[in-house]
Amino acid sequence: MFTKMLLLNFEEGNFKPQYWHRIDKITKQKVLLKADSPDVKKHLKDTDCLLLKLGMGADKSLIDSMPKLKYIGMYGTGFGRIDMAYANKKRIIVCNIAGYATEGVAEFVFGALLEYLREISRAKTQAAGGSYSEASYTGTEISEKTFGVIGLGRIGSRVAELASKGFDADVVYWSHTKKNAGIKYMDIEKLLKTADIISLHMSFNPQTQGFLNAKRIAMIKPGAIVINTAPMELVDIIALEKRLKKNDLTFILDHSDELNSADVKRLAKYKNCIMYPPIGYTTKEATDRKQEIFVANLENFLKGKSTNKVN
Repeated sequence: MFTKMLLLNFEEGNFKPQYWHRIDKITKQKVLLKADSPDVKKHLKDTDCLLLKLGMGADKSLIDSMPKLKYIGMYGTGFGRIDMAYANKKRIIVCNIAGYATEGVAEFVFGALLEYLREISRAKTQAAGGSYSEASYTGTEISEKTFGVIGLGRIGSRVAELASKGFDADVVYWSHTKKNAGIKYMDIEKLLKTADIISLHMSFNPQTQGFLNAKRIAMIKPGAIVINTAPMELVDIIALEKRLKKNDLTFILDHSDELNSADVKRLAKYKNCIMYPPIGYTTKEATDRKQEIFVANLENFLKGKSTNKVN
């Protein structure tokens, strides 16, 4: 059993009652606080379980302030903002939630692409206003386009499958390691120069930060669409803005909540940069899986059989 569980930025509505009940059974005390609350400091010394919302992190300073810490749980997949090397050194187990939103994110990729390529929002607004002419619409099909997937993990693989089998696109991929996936591998420079649509699916960590740097952004084929449902730390924002100014690239993202206000303002100026809230993973089915996996991770750790351990 945990002595004290500190849940940062969580609210009672984040879990169904049955999951709160399971959490209450495995900790003597649970504390829900905003990460910026002044009350956080007084709970750090005896916290042995730290639970973080997606997008949050734990650096060396925070870890050092919790001498009894033995478990960090990430309520999501990405853990790039946690100092993993230091957590390892301190023998702290870090667990995330893997695979819960594969389908939701993959489907969102094509929803966002179709909304843009077929101007669905404009069409709905026009029809709602009483105008039913299709004369101003041309549209673009995904079929037979070169569809580049960067990162062939769970989500990237599903996106590649949907693009190929569902939309009859010519799918190519680049990943850190070649996969036996029945998809054509292409080096990153050639993919960027060739693909009509690029879907980015890499996890964020110190090695992938700024992966789409100025040199690579400049390589992207004129007229291409880039959709990023991964953290925006993968992208050089200043270089992206420079390319957006040329108006020969469309960039779609859904991690707008993780951008600082300056970067949001920087990108929002451009009509060819389309920003969504992080709705890729917010399906009913994914939410149910997310809660179950998160709580099961806690229970399994206490049984000595950690699941979804990332260090």
